[in-house]
Amino acid sequence: MYLEISNPMDYHVALYIRLSKEDETEGPSQSVTNQKSLLKEFVQQHHLSVYDIYVDDGWSGTNFERPDFQRMIKDIEAKKVNMVITKDLSRLGRDYIMTGHYMERYFPEHRVRYISLLDGIDTGVDSTANDITPFRAIMNDMYAKDISKKIKSVKRDKQRKGQFIGGKPMYGYKMHPTEKNKIVVDEKVAPIVRRIFMMALSGMSCRKIAATLNDEKIPTPATYCGWKVGNPGPYTGLWSSERISEMLKNETYIGNMVQGRMVKISYKSKKCIKRAPEDWVIVKGTHEPLVDQETFQKIQMLVNSRKYTRSRTYDFLLKGLIFCHECGHPMAVINRKNAEGEDCLYFVCRTYQRFTKAGVCTCHSIKEETVNEAVISKIRNVCQTYLNVEYLQPIAERVLKESCKEEQCETEIRALQSQIVNLTAHLDRMYMDRINGLLSENDFQRIYSKTKTDRGMLEHRLESLRVQREQPTSTADRAKELVQRFMDSAFTSREVLVSLVERIELTENKEIIIKFKFHELETIS
Repeated sequence: MYLEISNPMDYHVALYIRLSKEDETEGPSQSVTNQKSLLKEFVQQHHLSVYDIYVDDGWSGTNFERPDFQRMIKDIEAKKVNMVITKDLSRLGRDYIMTGHYMERYFPEHRVRYISLLDGIDTGVDSTANDITPFRAIMNDMYAKDISKKIKSVKRDKQRKGQFIGGKPMYGYKMHPTEKNKIVVDEKVAPIVRRIFMMALSGMSCRKIAATLNDEKIPTPATYCGWKVGNPGPYTGLWSSERISEMLKNETYIGNMVQGRMVKISYKSKKCIKRAPEDWVIVKGTHEPLVDQETFQKIQMLVNSRKYTRSRTYDFLLKGLIFCHECGHPMAVINRKNAEGEDCLYFVCRTYQRFTKAGVCTCHSIKEETVNEAVISKIRNVCQTYLNVEYLQPIAERVLKESCKEEQCETEIRALQSQIVNLTAHLDRMYMDRINGLLSENDFQRIYSKTKTDRGMLEHRLESLRVQREQPTSTADRAKELVQRFMDSAFTSREVLVSLVERIELTENKEIIIKFKFHELETIS
């Protein structure tokens, strides 16, 4: 360490110390005490003023969200610190990309001098040690990658042996009081798990089971374990059908150890992705079961049979755009009979639909058609000033002159005739499917109505082209007709809605709030 500092009074020093669990295996020389002693000796020799000491004990060098590191960054940005000293470069970090970012960009931009004692790095002077810094960072990164591979290999080996390596066991189990990597039955909540399986065996749906548990104020697995929720929402602290379904399918409850369902995308990231069930690590007979094999298999058949009885997914104009104003979640759509016995779509709050008895939100029930009409009317009124008929007229005339040639007209007529024939044949096939019992009456009526409407539009267009061929109208009159048709129908186009509207919110009092993608257009209907 032959570093020299000519003007020590100009600096306010941050001593940064980091120690991870992997570093502890290298011996006491990496300890927090040793690093602190080495750094203090250096600042005393050079008569430097220490602003603060920042210590991240137990944090990996690939993670730059360390508490004290971030505190040091805040002090740098507040101009309280203009020199950072570490024992070596790996203490700053082991991710060569982020380490390079701080050394080559962040510190120079904030007028911070960085010194690594054992590496001889000092950004305040020109030195050959500074020139090879990127290579040192890469080597530190390779070390972190190698450690990650070794740790992952050890974890996989433990998983294959049926040893539990997770943070908390599945609901109904707890860690063995004396044996490491082993789980035992948690008698406090095991009766609840057995009851859930018995309710499912009796034919009760997952949603009904969840509602029953919520009515009885039984704590959820997350609440029981004391897990902290980062962003609490209306569902927090409540049982859900998804949670019940996951439990009913989990082989842990028949004594099999199920692990490896999630995997980190990289040793540099905490983000995990789900793995396919065939890639899970399942070891049979590792602990006491809460449910017998026969009961478990019967429940699997019951759960799987419901996959094909769920309500169909409906396509509607405002799909993906409409939300509940009170809870912020997307609105659900359901099909109900009206007073005349006709099928009608209704919007309802999805939170209320899932947790009705919990009183988290209210129904918000309203006809989908009613909301559509209100939204289209408001958008037409708001945007009317942005559509200039006089500006559209010349454009329509120009397009007509280019497209209304006789050959093009004949080609379009032939194409329309072919499409009409295909749709008619499609209607005939659907009718035969209904007669043969392959298509339900409801599905037939729904598909028949849409196909017939499509065919009617094509027939109207075909008739228009034939009239135009026999009795051609003036280009100006035709253009005026097209512009007016666009003005009347443009706002019923989903493409136009998505391009103009960011989201639509429905309040408890049936008010419709439209949030446009342009702030000046925001309005309440």
